Amino acid sequence: MERKIELKKNAYKRYPCETIIYQHNDFGKGFCLKKTRIYDKIGKLIKEFMGLSIGIVGLPNVGKSTLFNALTQNKAEASNYPFCTIDPNVGIVEVPDERLTKMAGVIPTQKIVPAIVEFVDIAGIVKGAAEGEGLGNKFLANIRQCDAIAEVVRVFTDANITHVTGEINPTSDMETIKMELILADLETAGKRTAKLTKDIKGDPKLKETLALVQKIQTELEKGKTARELGLTEKEIGHIKDLNLLTLKPHIYIFNVDEEHLTKNFQFPISLPRRQAGNFQSNPNEKNSKMTDSGQARMTEKDYVIISAKIESELNELSEEEKKEYLAELGQSETGLNRLIKKGYDLLGLKTYFTAGEKEIKAWTIHKGDKAPQAAGIIHTDFEKGFIKAETVDWKDLVENKGWSGAKAAGKVRLEGKDYVVKDGDVMIFKFNV
Repeated sequence: MERKIELKKNAYKRYPCETIIYQHNDFGKGFCLKKTRIYDKIGKLIKEFMGLSIGIVGLPNVGKSTLFNALTQNKAEASNYPFCTIDPNVGIVEVPDERLTKMAGVIPTQKIVPAIVEFVDIAGIVKGAAEGEGLGNKFLANIRQCDAIAEVVRVFTDANITHVTGEINPTSDMETIKMELILADLETAGKRTAKLTKDIKGDPKLKETLALVQKIQTELEKGKTARELGLTEKEIGHIKDLNLLTLKPHIYIFNVDEEHLTKNFQFPISLPRRQAGNFQSNPNEKNSKMTDSGQARMTEKDYVIISAKIESELNELSEEEKKEYLAELGQSETGLNRLIKKGYDLLGLKTYFTAGEKEIKAWTIHKGDKAPQAAGIIHTDFEKGFIKAETVDWKDLVENKGWSGAKAAGKVRLEGKDYVVKDGDVMIFKFNV
């Protein structure tokens, strides 16, 4: 089955009217673009359609494309040689959410529409990319519009898959990617500094922004990421259009062997000191929250453990076989599910629903969003003319067999403009344009 999405004329003036065709797999497994270059053509517009976008980075041969293929079932080329990914591969994945199917069990509906996540896979980055090594860092531009960055770090061992440096060293690999992202941001900040220095002569109000960009530039030169600078919301607003890579939320994906998924397994190789749980490079190390360098240790919020090979194998199994395989591995869910949840947590996202005869749909919003903002995700008119919202928790909706039962049980309430939407709320908006 194919899904066609037609972009209306003048929806985004710089782009022509186009039709995007997605190849649809079984529910919960994902969508994939047939044309990988569509990302270049319509950038922000497609991002707005999907809600959450994650850029995948890493050294060559760490399993980025294998993981991308497993996550999206988009057969991007994944060969054993560096730079097999040149153009950015874009995959669209449905967010697995059992709440949707449970609500569909009590509300007859024509279709179920899950929330969507976009994954963007770019060419591997090598040390010296900023100076033109490998394919350089020009492909980083393809993930500047992403909401977060997921860095794939190789932990698995395979003599048939070469490592670009000749040895598997996660600590060194992470430092390499960090520095290349910093160098890319330095280039961006340098260009903006030059422009502001010129423009400030005609607009003195730019003085504050120039000082901020220069401050960031100075800290980047010291090897710090923009995330480490503790910028205020106001400051971030001033430089938002720079889309600094090191300012984006960052998730580490440790691509491991099957045995690494076993609980309490100790890795026989050096792993980053900023870690917790099973990732303990030195078992004798004191349980301190800081490293000797003063950096906060990595916690489970910072990473997810995935075996790209196993994720690929899971795609070939039935749902029942998949559950059995995961149980054997001591896992309660797939790596895809854990990665998406990690992304939602990292970005402070949550889900609310609309449920009716035409469709039951999941909508992605930020934690703290109020009812009018949630309504605006559906249509700007909903936010502008917001009056109130009939609201019920999804569990109450299911337990009471639908809207009528929930209302009879007194579970449906009216919420106004100041109501902060909760994860799992099911809402019907009342508005007046």
